Amino acid sequence: MKRWRMHTLLLAAGLVATLGAATACPTAADIAPGMLVGQWRIEWADTGRPRSEAPWVLVLAPHPEYSGSLKGTLSRGQERRLVVADWDDEVFTMEESQDGRRIAATWQATASQGRCGQELQGLRFTGSAPDASAQHFVMRR
Repeated sequence: MKRWRMHTLLLAAGLVATLGAATACPTAADIAPGMLVGQWRIEWADTGRPRSEAPWVLVLAPHPEYSGSLKGTLSRGQERRLVVADWDDEVFTMEESQDGRRIAATWQATASQGRCGQELQGLRFTGSAPDASAQHFVMRR
């Protein structure tokens, strides 16, 4: 009987440790590209932008040709843009294209501290002069 109780206690302790590890909050260093797969909501963080502007929806999937990269779509209403993205050295970089050939904008973001990889904040650049065209954004699950 004692052997059965000890076995049950060890099994329960192992289960608790496994569940704790699975629900741990990843830091930016723990994020892998596959963790960014799925749907995100993007809102502009600039205070000068109208609040009524609809958010963008970003859907990312593994890139079919480049391991560790992402590919997807950025949409708002009837607008659709193609995107490719990477997560390297704790930085999210995404290129946006309206026609699938030319880059219309470049996005760069970092993980928001304490948000477990579920929120990224950064800048979207649309011109060759980054300071003039930078727009702050937040993307959330």
